Formats: sequence, structure tokens, C-alpha cells
Amino acid sequence: MRPMSMPALALFLTMILLTFVRCDKQSSIEPKSANAATAVPAVVALPNFTALVKKEGPAVINISTTQKTRFRGAPFHDFPGLSPDDPFYEFFRRFAPGGQLPREFRSQSLGSGFIISRDGYILTNAHLVEDADEVTVRLTDKREFKAKVVGADKRSDVAVLKISATDLPIVSIGDSSKLEVGEWVVAIGSPFGFTNSVSQGIVSAKGRSLPGEKIVPFIQTDVPINPGNSGGPLFNMNGEVVGVNSQIYSRSGGYMGLSFAIPIDLAMKVKDELLKHGAVRRGRLGVSIQDVTQEHARSFDLAKASGALITWVEKEGPADRAGLEIGDIILKFDGKDLASADDLVRAVAEAAPGSSVKLQIWRNGTAREVTVKLGEAEIDRAAQAERPQAKAVEAGHLGLALRELSRDERQELHTDGFLEVEAVEGVAAESGIRPGDIIIAVNSQRVSSIEQFRAARAKAGKNVSLLVERDGGRIFIPLKSKDG
Repeated sequence: MRPMSMPALALFLTMILLTFVRCDKQSSIEPKSANAATAVPAVVALPNFTALVKKEGPAVINISTTQKTRFRGAPFHDFPGLSPDDPFYEFFRRFAPGGQLPREFRSQSLGSGFIISRDGYILTNAHLVEDADEVTVRLTDKREFKAKVVGADKRSDVAVLKISATDLPIVSIGDSSKLEVGEWVVAIGSPFGFTNSVSQGIVSAKGRSLPGEKIVPFIQTDVPINPGNSGGPLFNMNGEVVGVNSQIYSRSGGYMGLSFAIPIDLAMKVKDELLKHGAVRRGRLGVSIQDVTQEHARSFDLAKASGALITWVEKEGPADRAGLEIGDIILKFDGKDLASADDLVRAVAEAAPGSSVKLQIWRNGTAREVTVKLGEAEIDRAAQAERPQAKAVEAGHLGLALRELSRDERQELHTDGFLEVEAVEGVAAESGIRPGDIIIAVNSQRVSSIEQFRAARAKAGKNVSLLVERDGGRIFIPLKSKDG
């Protein structure tokens, strides 16, 4: 191997030295980068519920109810299909009093509740105590009391019980209006009879409407709720009750991630009404309504899809006396914006019967203000009770074949509409119009003949909503012409 010259050797040694310097710089930088990386993620501890449970748990109670089911007894020897050779023959012969089968069965159910006053007032669900012959309350210290049902409201599913006791533990009542979606919440109750069980989750949504009842803006959570939790409290992280657990969505009867609670603000209002009047008094407007869609908004020249669209007005009812009409859109209730039809239902239900309220309505492209004196809703009135009973209705044109109804046909169908859809195709069929539907109005203009329908359709332009009657109810169906 040929020896390296002096200049070459010097260059080689310089390169080695520079390599060591670079490595040293990298080694001095890397630890700093590692330290910086470890400092970025913040460690967030999960909430601890032990203090909440210790403080509030004793005020959560177990409720058991007994209901007697009676039937007409039959002589033992007449019991069908029971021969002397049957293993149960001797049992029934010996234990059926008077030679007859038992005349009474007892069914039991379990639920939860919570104490709101030291002298024994309790909140729970109305469905737990409905038709109960006996209600028993058990505290965490194993004391048991027979409870009296002070009052129950089926529509809100809230009931008030009373036990004879003093110096009882009570829950802290919170403000459900301040509850935020994503906030941690805790449920305490007796699922499947397991007393004082604790489960936790977050608020999934607020203001949920459930089928069959629109006056309760339910709190949706993912808290594990099972049969037996009904009537129990939903707590926020401050240990305050913000809801009454009421329902679950389930295909199996058990928890599936969707639980619903009655806001405590509403439950306490119902409690006050039950204690004061023995029943809940609610306002009544006397209309049928539906949500406003984007298509409706275009049809009625409304800037955005909000409010409640009137589809029927009770004759001589509160709305009728105030001058409200089919096709009006109610935008505000006593100054409060209405995002949907459900908002109006809740606002009217919470208002006092006989009170005067100001409504902002949209009619013929302009906003106006109307004052209405509310009536009083019937106790436990069904959600659809105000709807007129008629056969069916819908609209036509743009693929509609219409027929004018005779006076006898209108009486037979119990309708005040004049036009029946005989056939449907094209845009109308795609929009949901069906044969047999009855047309009441084009946008907000009532029509009683085919000529009136054509004129109203032409006046409305390309964006049209038809008020139709079907299956006992009325609904606006938006249509759009193919050339529009």
C-alpha cells in the first residue's frame, strides 16, 4: 500500500474531526427535541365521581309497585284441558279456594326516584306508578315506606310521591338550561333492582323530540340506562340534578347507547303544578302545524327555513279568533324565535291558559304581529286530538289528475276540501302525492274548484306548496315544476 502524502493526510484528519463535531451537535440537539416532544401532550385525568356519589347517593331511592289484576274466577272442574292425571291437578285442587281458580294476580315493577324535600316529597316517572295499587319506597339505609301518589302527569312522564318521614337526605337541584352537549353526567338508580348503581357518560344532544310526545325537550345521553333506572336522577359534575331518566332506545330491552332524560327545569314546573292544582294546566292554540323545509321557505318567500307552518285552524278556537289562517308561518312566540314546529308546541304548553301572547307570523311575503289569548288544553289530551277526522288528501297538477268532490262525497269523507287526486305521475308523484289525496290550498290560498287551483298555481310561480289532507291530518307538500 502506497504511503499517504502529507497534504492528503491533513485533509483526511480534518474530515474525521468535522464528522465528530456534527455528531456531537446532533447528540446535543436530540435530547432537547425529545424533551420538547414529551412536554406537548397534556395528561387529562378522567373525572372522579366518588364525592358526588357519597353526597347525593343517599337521596336516591328504590321504588317498587304492586298492581292487582282481577278476573272472573271459574270453577276448578271447568278449567279447560286439565285432567286428573295432570301434575298440576292436585296443586290447583288443594290451593284454589272454594274449588275455584284464583281471582287475582299481582304484578310488580321496579324503578327509581329521588327525594326533593326533607319531609318526604319524591320525584319519579309517571309510568312507574300508573294504575299501581301499592307503592313502596326503599332508602339506602334499608328503611321502607308506603308512598302516596300525590299527582302524575302522563304527558311529561313526571310523578310526585309522598312518604311520612322527616330529616331525609335530599338532592341538589340544578339548572338544565345551562347543560352543554359533551358535558359529563352521572346516573344513579336501580337497574334490574340493583339498588344505588352508578353509571356515567356525556350529554349527546339537547332538545330531542320523541315519537308520540313533543312537549318534552329530552336530554339525550350515552349514560348506560336499563330497566329500573327510570325515574332516577341525572347529575352534572357539580352534583346537581339536571334531569329525570325516563326512556331508552332499545331493540333488546337493554342499553344500546341512547338514553333520554326529562330536563329538571320542566320536571320541577310539573311538580309545582301537581302540588298546586293536582294536574298540569297547559295552554292551547288550536292549530295543527308542521316544520318549515327549504322548499316551503322558497314557496312562501321566506328567507330561511324556520318556524311553524299552520296546516289547520280550529274553528272558533284561540288561533281562529285571533285571525290566524292556514298557510301562516309562526316565526316568534312572545319574542322568542321558533326554530321548528316542536318549539311552538313546547312554548304553548308551558304558557298559562288564558294568557295573551304575541306571535310574529309570516303571511303573503310580509311579517306581522298577532296577539292570541290561549285556551286551556284538556288533561292528558292526545297529541293528535286536535286534528280533524278526515279520510285522505293531497294535491295535483304537474302530473296531477284532479276531480271536484260533490257535496255528498265531502260529507261522506268528512272533509272541507273540494279537490281529490284521481291519478298522479311525474313531479307530483316524486314529491309524494298519492291518488285519493284531497287538496285544500295552494300555498296559503284555499281552492274549491279546478279553475281556482289552476289560477292559484299560476300565481304562485315555480315554487309551490300544496296543503293536502291525508289519513286524518294535513301537511304542506312542496312541488317544483320541471321547467322552474
